This record gives sequence, C-alpha cells and structure tokens, in this order.
Amino acid sequence: MKRPTIADVARRAGVSKGAVSYALNGQPGVSEATRQRILAIAAEIGFSPSSAARALSGATARAIGLILARPAQTLGIEPFFMELISGVEAELSARSYALTLQVVADADAEIAVYRRWWGERRVDGVLVCDLRTDDQRVPVLEELRLPAVVIGGPTGTGRLASVWSNDAAALVETVEYLYALGHRRVARVAGLPDLLHTTIRTQAFTEVCQRLGLAEAVVASTDYTGEEGARATRRLLSSRIRPTAVIYDNDVMAIAGLSVAQEMGLAVPTDLSIVAWDDSPLCRLVHPPLTAVGRDIPAYGAHAARQLLQLIEGAPATDLEDEQAHLTPRGSTGPPGVGA
Repeated sequence: MKRPTIADVARRAGVSKGAVSYALNGQPGVSEATRQRILAIAAEIGFSPSSAARALSGATARAIGLILARPAQTLGIEPFFMELISGVEAELSARSYALTLQVVADADAEIAVYRRWWGERRVDGVLVCDLRTDDQRVPVLEELRLPAVVIGGPTGTGRLASVWSNDAAALVETVEYLYALGHRRVARVAGLPDLLHTTIRTQAFTEVCQRLGLAEAVVASTDYTGEEGARATRRLLSSRIRPTAVIYDNDVMAIAGLSVAQEMGLAVPTDLSIVAWDDSPLCRLVHPPLTAVGRDIPAYGAHAARQLLQLIEGAPATDLEDEQAHLTPRGSTGPPGVGA
C-alpha cells in the first residue's frame, strides 16, 4: 500500500528529486517541456505538490474518506446513510481516526477526489459505497493502491476488500412471504438501476416470481426519492392490472407509497400490502406501521471501518459477508382482500 512519493515521480521522469521539486513548485531550473512531463506524471500517479513534505516524512493522516455521489437533499432524508456513518464513526473514534466526508456530482468527480486525497495525504484509506455494474472506480483505486473497502458486493469489487450482505436471499424471503399471504400480483419500486445491489435485487425478484408463477410481477426504477416513489406508485396503482403488494427499495419511498395508496382511497393492507427495505424508526411511526426488511446498519458500518483500519495496518484484502437482512412483519401487510 505504498503511497506515491517525490522519488516515484523522479524515477518515472528520469530526473532528480530536486528537478521534480523545481517543477512542482514553479521554480526555475528545469525546461518547460520537462516541467510539463513531471506535472503529468505527478497527476497520473496521484502525487500533489502540496504533499511533498508529508511524503518525505512518511506521516499518516489518521483519517479515512467516504465520498457519496448522490444529491445532498436525498442524503438528508434517507436514514440508511446516517445510520451507516454513525457505525463508521463509532469504530473510528475508538481508534482516534477521523472521517472525511464529501458529496460529489458523479463518479468522475469522485475519482478526482480520490486522486487528490491520496496525493495530498488527506486520508489513509477510503470506504466505497453505491457499487455500480462495471464500476470505473474499482480499477482506479487498484491502480492508486489506495487502501479501500467496498460496502457492497460480492461481485464487481476486483481486488478490493468488501463487506456485503446477501440482498438476493432477503428479497426471495420477502416475495415468498407475500406469496404465502395469498398475493399473486406483486410489484417492486426499485432504486437507481445502475447500482449493483439494485441489479442483484432485480434479478432475484425476477427469478423468484418466475419460480412461483407470478406472471404479473413488475419492476419500476426510481432515484430513491419520495417524489419518484410516489410517481411510480401512482402509475402502478392506476394500471389495468393493479398489484396487491409492493416492495420498495427504501423506507422513504415506502412511506410515499403509503400516502399515495391512502390518497387513492385504498386500504392498507386490505387493498394493498407494502414492504419497505432498510427498516428504520420512520417505518414504525406511520399508520399502519410498515413491514420492513432490516439489519443492524450501524454494525454494518462499524464492520466496514474495522476492516479498512486492518487493511491500513497491513492486513491482506479480504471479503466479509455480513448479517443478512430479514423481514419484520407489521401492520402494512396481510392477505389481499376480496376483490383486490
């Protein structure tokens, strides 16, 4: 997990460390062509001019980074990330480590921050969330040799360590529960379709519905917001073949779906059963309280942070399968009523 140093830049450029220092600090002593070549090499390996002193001393940052490429307003209302961060912080504070958190617009911006943080010695490692299919961040982090733990998986993580939970099994458990209640028209309001965990859940949903003969099963993709969850619910409940049960990919959308059902005059659970993913206090505060798929999210965050700290200390990169989420039935699910 060696960080890039001024010596690495000098070796690649075929010049002395003094020449690199001149080039990085804008001082005379090297030609313009050499300066540009040195700057390009420094950018390529993630070395920043401001990091020279720390690189030479071998100092550590005593901090780990977490970058979230989601709208800030979404993060403010979604309990999952707040609970995850609370678990991460609990583990870090016990080891006198800090958490550096940044919200960015997209994956390209996220990669740019990784390069800057690693080059400037801002962090000793990072936690990676929202793993995507063919995620471009994974090969970049491997190239930088930046210690990283992916919260997600089990596939698509390359050589990076990961902490993951079996979403497919939890999704199958949920559909089988609704089937046992008598539901034959089940829908799912999913999150962002390019996220790997969304793909895993969608595949599991499709396969279990085919196995159970649920021919009317349908998936609607959203962006996790309450607004999109409400729109998707209105479309589903206004369709010619209305579902009798809907599974939502987060609690915020499930609560929005409950409001839409009530707005349309449908009784929950008689006319419509609702299941939320990622149980939270919000699920227990509404009426009726929501049946939910949940796990100990703060513990999930703590396990990821602990694994990253071990990696920073030199342990090999390994994968950890965390606790599987399980269904907690509440008042929002029941057998479909007559005529539903």
